[in-house]
Amino acid sequence: MASTGLDAAAIAALYDKIAQDPHHDLKGIVILRDGMLATEHYFNGDSVSTLHDIRSATKSITSLLLGLAVQQGLIHSVNDSIALYLPDMPRDGKEKITIKDLLNMRSGLDANDDPSTLGAEENLDNSTDWMRAVFAVPLIEAPGTRYNYCSINAFLVGAIVENASHKPLDQFANKNLFGSLGIGIERWRHVPVDRVTGQGNLSITTRDLAAIGELMRNGGVVAGKQILNASWVKTSLATQVSISTSDPYADFYGYMWYTRVEQVGTRQIIVHFASGNGGNKVYVVPSLHLVVAITSSAYNTNYGQRRSHDILLNILAATQSST
Repeated sequence: MASTGLDAAAIAALYDKIAQDPHHDLKGIVILRDGMLATEHYFNGDSVSTLHDIRSATKSITSLLLGLAVQQGLIHSVNDSIALYLPDMPRDGKEKITIKDLLNMRSGLDANDDPSTLGAEENLDNSTDWMRAVFAVPLIEAPGTRYNYCSINAFLVGAIVENASHKPLDQFANKNLFGSLGIGIERWRHVPVDRVTGQGNLSITTRDLAAIGELMRNGGVVAGKQILNASWVKTSLATQVSISTSDPYADFYGYMWYTRVEQVGTRQIIVHFASGNGGNKVYVVPSLHLVVAITSSAYNTNYGQRRSHDILLNILAATQSST
């Protein structure tokens, strides 16, 4: 581990501390440095082969699939109206929403995952037709004006990819992304009628999650081959929308990827990441040539996200600067 620039004693102490965590729901940590496996550790019954539901970290992967659909010419532009790819959607103002508005979480729909809003994911769970339920959600403000995190935006992104490619989202992912990353086994939730949940409930291994992070760190290149356009990766990680007033763990939002500047000692370190309920994370740290994937089952708790953030800070402190 020393050859990777990680403080082996500090990492071992971190693993020991996690093993004593009374909640017993932290599952795995994988750390890559310069694309190589630096260290990994599993807890509470998980192993290198355990599939884990990464919840909303799935959204960041769905945005990559949209990028691949654009790359293949299946979708013309993120500036297109979503109505071009959702022909059954009512023209009640929602045709003003662009794909980019969905990717930036600025659709203007009455949804923020609070059960009191019509577009809450909980309401979709009770639906017998998710597309019909989403189409019934009204527009309550002008698209592109305000960040308002909600799952139906990512569900619609997935539906657009499905409609444009004429494939279920998981099949499109297996053919165009997962195979290149060595992700051979996955589970992705299917819902009525014939849709895949682009907003969450993808189950992959912790190593698989790290491979997604490495794809982003490496500008879309895998094994020397450009899988995803570098420009899409750059734009996805760009600081497009300021969200620090609404999210205690992030400063900016891109195409369903977050960015935060972490203060570690005297260093200010830019971190990009995907995030899911319970503390499921993949952190991408370009300046340190570092990727950290964390899986956790602390769903719907008040400590899961905080714990993963603390783990990241410990790892950053244990990582020497790259030259």
